[in-house]
Amino acid sequence: MSTVRNISKILIAKPTFEGAGVKLKRVFGYHEKPLLDPFLLLDNFGSDNPDDYIAGFPWHPHRGIETVTYMLAGEVEHSDSLGNKGIIYSGDVQWMTAGNGIIHQEMPKRFEGGMRGFQLWVNLPASHKMMEPRYRDVKSETIPEFSPNRDVKIKIIAGQMNGVKGPVRDLVVDAEYFDIAVMPNSEFEVNVKSGYKAFAFVFEGSGYFDPEEKGLIRENHLVVFDNGDRIKINTKNESVRFLFITGKPLNESIAWRGPIVMNTDEELAIAFQEYRNGTFIKT
Repeated sequence: MSTVRNISKILIAKPTFEGAGVKLKRVFGYHEKPLLDPFLLLDNFGSDNPDDYIAGFPWHPHRGIETVTYMLAGEVEHSDSLGNKGIIYSGDVQWMTAGNGIIHQEMPKRFEGGMRGFQLWVNLPASHKMMEPRYRDVKSETIPEFSPNRDVKIKIIAGQMNGVKGPVRDLVVDAEYFDIAVMPNSEFEVNVKSGYKAFAFVFEGSGYFDPEEKGLIRENHLVVFDNGDRIKINTKNESVRFLFITGKPLNESIAWRGPIVMNTDEELAIAFQEYRNGTFIKT
């Protein structure tokens, strides 16, 4: 029997600083582990004031995770130890698998009208912590957008819906990443694999995310769902736009410090020692 998921927890994004002093809002992170396994962190960044973001994220390492950067508006120049260089433009996605080690920098550029985007961290299983790094630059024009009805618009970055597949495929962790907008006075349901973690982060407007419409979920709020086969979204006088992300839990131990996530404290210590002595990069 199909069941609608209820809300198990609501989180509010909190202001913080990262990189060389970039102002952003942390939706969830270290203190919430393993609540959203296999996802580790979600940051909501952006401002109309370039001073809030122009210092960027200078050279830093990653190991054991994937970082997913989705730009709603703005431009970020990136380069890494694999030799990749380029600019992520409005609507683009960068899906980077750090694997056994990568060093990169992400430097926002001044942008008229304000910069805005998200970065998600996806944990890698123990079997793939030390895989070869890889990098995917996903252009906005390759991300399909479709409307199951006139009241809903969906961008599919990873996963599939109604037979439409996103451009990011062959993932290590079975995950789906959608950008969904629901118009006012509308109702929409999304199917979810049973047993998979699922969350919605509202970044525009407001809506109801439980079948009984107990509480209105507003901008900068994240909804964590319990188990079931689908979620139900309702709107009243205002539209809502949100990230909807699902993934198969790893159910593994997490040893996490800064930009590196391993399974044991010993593996973590080795990673930082290698970074200090110059043997971090394996490729």
